[in-house]
Amino acid sequence: MVRSSTVNRKTKETEISVTLNLDGSGRAEVDTGIGFLDHMLEGFARHGFFDLKCKVKGDLRVDGHHTAEDTGIVLGQAIREAVGDKKGIRRYGFFLLPMDESLALCAVDLSGRPYLQFDCAFTAEKVGELDTELVKEFFYALSYSSGMNLHLRMLQTGNNHHMIEAMFKAFAKALDEATGLDPRSTDVLSTKGTL
Repeated sequence: MVRSSTVNRKTKETEISVTLNLDGSGRAEVDTGIGFLDHMLEGFARHGFFDLKCKVKGDLRVDGHHTAEDTGIVLGQAIREAVGDKKGIRRYGFFLLPMDESLALCAVDLSGRPYLQFDCAFTAEKVGELDTELVKEFFYALSYSSGMNLHLRMLQTGNNHHMIEAMFKAFAKALDEATGLDPRSTDVLSTKGTL
């Protein structure tokens, strides 16, 4: 069973192509036009053992908002398509990830019901070329387009680069767990019989 997908999306603001393999080895080819976002997505792929190709052309002359948000939308769609009918997956995943002084908690439920709970206050306006307020926008867009219940919380704050990186890596580890196959399960993990 191949658990991969390719999603293309073009608007007046962005043109995005994402290919995702959930059962990869952590390889990434990422070019969003925002160096720090590239770095975060490369870390997401590596630590989740996902293969990810992501090419984005965005209206960066305006700002990074459309690029970050729309990348979240397309990556979320790719996750939803790659997971497929959700038969046999663990559904839930969580991870506590330290990054030096910072500590991030991420919990995921691939329930089909989108929701984002984001608890993090940044102290810098930017990290590299990425506005820190766009981190929440990225995860909000991803959670809704994937149909994912996603909780992200900074349990210990510190350097803003470390905080964001800890969130992306914790998300990768939690998603890897949630999309993992459980040999005991032959159907969807729900009393309703569907997710």
